[in-house]
Amino acid sequence: MLQKFGFTQYESQVFEVLTASDEPMDATSIVKYSQVPKSKIYEVLQRLVEKGLILTSFQERKKLYTALPLETTIDKLTDEFQANIDEIRNTTFKLHDSDERVWTIQNNSSINALLRERIQTARKEILVTGWSDELAPLLPLLEEKENEGIKVELLSVGELDTGKLHAHVLLPDEKHEALERHKLIIIDHKEILFAGVESDVFQGIHTLSKPLVKFFTEFFHHDVALTEITKRYEKILMADEEIKEILMKLRY
Repeated sequence: MLQKFGFTQYESQVFEVLTASDEPMDATSIVKYSQVPKSKIYEVLQRLVEKGLILTSFQERKKLYTALPLETTIDKLTDEFQANIDEIRNTTFKLHDSDERVWTIQNNSSINALLRERIQTARKEILVTGWSDELAPLLPLLEEKENEGIKVELLSVGELDTGKLHAHVLLPDEKHEALERHKLIIIDHKEILFAGVESDVFQGIHTLSKPLVKFFTEFFHHDVALTEITKRYEKILMADEEIKEILMKLRY
């Protein structure tokens, strides 16, 4: 009976037996007439109770079951079917963004143009890091986005007047052998544009790949943490030659 409405065979057999009976039945009687295995009966009965198709009561320490009146069941199933139809009708279906492609880009002016264009698309958050002379031209645009209510966090390598922007400034040590020119922007936790220098030429990648976005986001916060820790405890850290040697090898 109920299988046509998506119920299991056992649920349908139990409901048919309870509908056919003029009196409430206990689990033993239901097993006898429904042919549902004893090991499954309580599980099936509980599912029907949760779906609101049967009622329960106790009589002399025995749990009894009875089916919802057939016309009431029909009304219930009709209402639920119509509700499901309405939900489908009002649902907007959209493919999830799963673009894992990584695009490469060369030429510094092209990278900067793409950088500004992606900043314009931000709706929630912008994380950006790079050298101060590269970041300075972006400050008016970043301030504009922050005035729109978008969170902006910036890490500059080299002194930079960032105004009211939430900024961290790393003043590189002359012995910082691993420090290289780079720029990174992370937009709304969903896309990154990263560029570094190879053979004196900026080369970049742009992607929405979730693993890469996650990696570079952690990369950004790692650099921020090291910058702030080094700034706060600079004298202590630099006085320790072993720690200083390690810090000078970091890219941040």
